[in-house]
Amino acid sequence: MAASVTKFVRSLCWRRICEIRQVQPVCIPSVHLHMTAATMQVGQKDFEKAQEQLKLLKNDPGNETKLKLYALFKQATEGPCNSPKPGMLDFVKKAKWDAWNSLGSLSQDNARQEYTKLVSSLISAESAGQKKDTSPEESSHGGYETLIVTTDNNITKIMFNRPEKKNAINHKMYREIIKALQEAAKDDSTIAVFTGNGEYYTSGNDLSNFSNVQPSEMKKAAKDGAELLKEFVGSFIDFPKPLIAVVNGPAIGISVTLLGLFDVVYASDKATFHTPFSQLGQSPEGCSSYLFPKIMGSAKANEMLLFNKKLTAAEACALGLVNEVFPDSTFQKEVWARLKAYASLPKNSLAVSKQLLRNMEKEKLHAVNSQECEVLTES
Repeated sequence: MAASVTKFVRSLCWRRICEIRQVQPVCIPSVHLHMTAATMQVGQKDFEKAQEQLKLLKNDPGNETKLKLYALFKQATEGPCNSPKPGMLDFVKKAKWDAWNSLGSLSQDNARQEYTKLVSSLISAESAGQKKDTSPEESSHGGYETLIVTTDNNITKIMFNRPEKKNAINHKMYREIIKALQEAAKDDSTIAVFTGNGEYYTSGNDLSNFSNVQPSEMKKAAKDGAELLKEFVGSFIDFPKPLIAVVNGPAIGISVTLLGLFDVVYASDKATFHTPFSQLGQSPEGCSSYLFPKIMGSAKANEMLLFNKKLTAAEACALGLVNEVFPDSTFQKEVWARLKAYASLPKNSLAVSKQLLRNMEKEKLHAVNSQECEVLTES
């Protein structure tokens, strides 16, 4: 893995994008420092050492971090972005160009320093190890590579399980989620719960979804992706039992737009919610174009879906997208105690009540899903 990260930074070869997610600009102040020759030499040595340390990483730091590394490396070695802006359909180059261009006039010395700090933080975080999930003991379902699916206390838990990639959703995970929902609909559980393993809930679509797709095959790949997305969203629309999201960290893209289809959403105070579609020439999905204005009003929905506003957990709760926010230190304990209580309620009564609430809108939701997927193929 480490070699692939270094190759990413040095050879600038990268994977194509299915759902393009805007990389957050690297917020680095433009501070002009008086640099002596000795200081510059130390900075260059640290920069070179950081490139070697990067090879020691055992886990992939994720696409967003790799874009930051790429941008800082380019800024440190070449200065401010000086290449023409790529076309909208050249997904990979555009994402890289946006990341580099976001650094503005940051000096090469400061870029070297920030690159070195970022690598150091990655090494330190990996050494500290990943935070363990503290949810109750559960019996595991086999047959999944990108998910952990368990059932215990009448709760089927579907956990995004690609923490090394911030739980980014690749094609395999899409299909496994569809399968997990189909199985949960038929098992003896009372409720189904989605959550993420690690620091992220999920960072949205994996950039590898369009890897190795030639430009001549892009339209077909987009059509196939839209068909998979339609089936994926449809499985949430049709799910017959109460569906609860336990948002343990940042949520991006489709993981946010789907929340309108959940019956209850609980969030840690560390969670954020971001839908950067229009900034990247894309359009909303997950029935959010219909449900978000109903949930939070047109004005607030427009801020999210048109103007890419990122919400804190508290803001999402105030707008009605999230039911309740918990302190991260007690999040797992409090939420799972509540979910156990929900799961002890009469199963049939909950299912019937959900169907009464959902059936009035189900036909409309499927129509919206179809339209959103059709628009995505044209974007």
